Amino acid sequence: MFGYRIFPTKKQETRLNETLHECRWLYNHLLEMRKKAYEQEGKSLSCYGQQATYPMLKQERPSLSTVHSQVLQNVAVRIDLAFKAFFRRCKAGEKPGFPRFRRADRYDSFTFPQSGFQIDGQGKLSASGIGHIKMVLHRPMRGKIKTLTIRRSATGKWYASFSVECEPERLPQCPETVGIDVGLKTFASLSTGEEIANPRFFRKEEKALAKVQRKHSKLTKGTPERRKHRKAVARVHERIAFRRDNFTHQESRKIVNHFGVIAVEDLMVNRMVHNHCLAKSISDAAWSAFFSQLSAKAEEAGRQCIKVNPAYTSQDCSRCHHRQYMPLSERTYHCPCCLLSIDRDLNAARNILRLGLQSRVIPEAPVIHAGE
Repeated sequence: MFGYRIFPTKKQETRLNETLHECRWLYNHLLEMRKKAYEQEGKSLSCYGQQATYPMLKQERPSLSTVHSQVLQNVAVRIDLAFKAFFRRCKAGEKPGFPRFRRADRYDSFTFPQSGFQIDGQGKLSASGIGHIKMVLHRPMRGKIKTLTIRRSATGKWYASFSVECEPERLPQCPETVGIDVGLKTFASLSTGEEIANPRFFRKEEKALAKVQRKHSKLTKGTPERRKHRKAVARVHERIAFRRDNFTHQESRKIVNHFGVIAVEDLMVNRMVHNHCLAKSISDAAWSAFFSQLSAKAEEAGRQCIKVNPAYTSQDCSRCHHRQYMPLSERTYHCPCCLLSIDRDLNAARNILRLGLQSRVIPEAPVIHAGE
């Protein structure tokens, strides 16, 4: 996936917003058709069945004809995927929310699944029905382009995301191994003794966020001033998200470049945030994003990323494997058996590496000779 910032003119931006409006109307209309068909007749509509109604819809609503045909077809695909995900969660015993109608601020992207777009020689994006849009190609694109998604952010910025089909770039083999223990005092502790400091981006921006939120709360609901000022709040959240995303990408890239085998904890972060005392700090640390980026980069580079059970990694001694209770307030591990005194996070990182290397060992099946 390659994402780039685009800068449409005022006329092009109006056309982009109109395309979003038509796609949102079609999305809500197709959702209503599915609900009515099931409530009145007890049957489920298919994706292709709904796409077959497009010629009739274009006669009733001529503005749909101004949107590229494949963009409209992708709207039906999105509805179909939403229902498939809903039924899959139902079968799994979960309690998912039923697909909802979209407001204007809840539908912010449309997709060209096959054609209708191209990048010209000047680096501009040519999209059907919109024109040639200025695009910042901050890095070269590789592979065969498959789809294009144009998205509008909460602050009114526009982005173009290309999904491509390409061969992964393998890195040279590396014998180095590492175990990673994530935390709140330090973002991550490596089994090599290195530490990655926790930047705490949200904590640093809390005062700026509180300032704009106080001003926003004083504006009357439903007024143009409050609607316009909503972007100021969104800018602070966007700035935090950009810095956090950049940090996790850079740190995960450094680790993948330097180590061949990477062992990490298999944490259930969505359950850990139920602790109201640590929820904000855990969310600010972005462990899930870091692990997912680390896994994706390792797979592309030909490295091995192993997830291990985090149970007792902080309580076991990394030298003699003695287990003892360790409250969060104790930051140094003192082993009464082998007299090891080590930082708590470093001890956990070494245990994680040990468990990761053990999980790689696959015992060979015994050879059975004839007659045995």
